[in-house]
Amino acid sequence: MDLISRITVEAEICHGKPCIRGMRWPVEVILDMLGSGMTIQEILEDHPELEREDIFASLQFAKLSLSGTSLTELAS
Repeated sequence: MDLISRITVEAEICHGKPCIRGMRWPVEVILDMLGSGMTIQEILEDHPELEREDIFASLQFAKLSLSGTSLTELAS
């Protein structure tokens, strides 16, 4: 499974923000947890509904977003 396919954008979920697998987990929250110093293992222990690949998908999404790829190209 392509990691980026784990990122979804749905108008009725989190106001259309990019989220993890259609859940109410915006990519920005995952990135915020990593940025605050949490390890992947700590995130997964605190939030068992998330998977390791979700964290990597969030990082890949952020990288592609910063590279200039449009959000509609990334998450459909």
